Amino acid sequence: MRYFILKARKTADTGNSMNNASLTEYCLDIALKAKTASLLMPSVSGEQKNNFLTFAAEMTAEKKDFILAENKKDLDAAPSFGLTPAETDRLLLNEKRIGEMITALYEVAAFPDPVGSIIESTVRPSGIEVQKVRVPLGVVFFIYESRPNVTADAAAICVKSGNAVILRGGKESFHSNIAIADILTQAAEKAGLPKNAVQLVRTTDRDAVGAFLKMSDKITVTIPRGGESLIRRVAAEATMPVIKHFAGNCHVYIDQFADADVAEKVLVNAKCQRMGVCNAAESLVVHRAAAATLLPRLAKALLDRGVELRGCTESCQIVTEMLPAAESDFKTEFHGPVMSVKIAATLDAAIEHINRFSDGHTEAIITKDLNSAREFTNRIDSSAVMVNTSTRFNDGGQFGLGAEIGISTDKFHARGPCGIKELTTYKYIVYGNGQIRE
Repeated sequence: MRYFILKARKTADTGNSMNNASLTEYCLDIALKAKTASLLMPSVSGEQKNNFLTFAAEMTAEKKDFILAENKKDLDAAPSFGLTPAETDRLLLNEKRIGEMITALYEVAAFPDPVGSIIESTVRPSGIEVQKVRVPLGVVFFIYESRPNVTADAAAICVKSGNAVILRGGKESFHSNIAIADILTQAAEKAGLPKNAVQLVRTTDRDAVGAFLKMSDKITVTIPRGGESLIRRVAAEATMPVIKHFAGNCHVYIDQFADADVAEKVLVNAKCQRMGVCNAAESLVVHRAAAATLLPRLAKALLDRGVELRGCTESCQIVTEMLPAAESDFKTEFHGPVMSVKIAATLDAAIEHINRFSDGHTEAIITKDLNSAREFTNRIDSSAVMVNTSTRFNDGGQFGLGAEIGISTDKFHARGPCGIKELTTYKYIVYGNGQIRE
């Protein structure tokens, strides 16, 4: 099958598509190899997994300049793909971001091996011992756009949790992904992992995604990470379970009992620290009792940083620089310097507004009142609810999970940042000494 792999590489370089038969066979070859590797992965030792992660970190550091040069090719081509400034920022690799990739690899290596750990154990009246044991999911098909650093993050988490992974990056990060994936496959071979435990799809043909999504007998779960259109396409076409989040319309609610300094500091960080990511705040909700005094200060802090504000009628009356909001603005993930603003008459009204327009990703409350905080955290239906801190902390690394493969807004099989344990399931192992059921 080497012919198809080589042909696929050339296809991606030239921008031409394989014919349907060749593409299907190429994808089938990858999926079969991943399935074979996945059946061997549960027997891989924790030491081998950690060696893989350590080797990958060391080789990434050694080949940093090459990775940056390949990333520059992608950045130079970004305008031809019509990428927005926020999308280009997600594509960018620099010394700091490569350093964070390396740190994440070491951090994942430091975690205990989840595979084989006993979740629960009990001895039944019959004398049998019933153990609930953590096991890998199997084959993870990971589809992602921009952000080439997640190539390493995804491979690290999948291998540590005992899975085989098929990586399918976007065309805009093609050169960067290959540079990083080649390091990962060399590290995997050096560590003695099953062959093809980590594979990168080396064609940019969009039909390849559709081909993989039909292979439920070989792929256990698909995880898309990118724009809403990609995720909706995957959710519609996949024949296997999908862990997803459609969008990240994250809210910051300023309660009537908020500390003004904390409110400004947290809001500015949540919105402005990095606007193009899924845990950046997109919507501001202010309690009516605090609006007259706090909203002008908060609005100025955002306007001074170039953020366009689109507000409800009441908020526009308080801040004249604010533009009138359409209802669609309250449910939009802007991924840039725009924010919706809503004044809520009560805490109940704020919670109702947020639950109506939220995507279930991350919401924050700024308050000094414990009862308000409890009511907000109890009733907000999102994967993470923050109290007096930034939405930007909803992140696998910040939560102590190491790297993450994505932030799920689903409730099954995982919710919130998906780290090592979220890529495992369990099975029951029963020990006896000859018991039979009467």
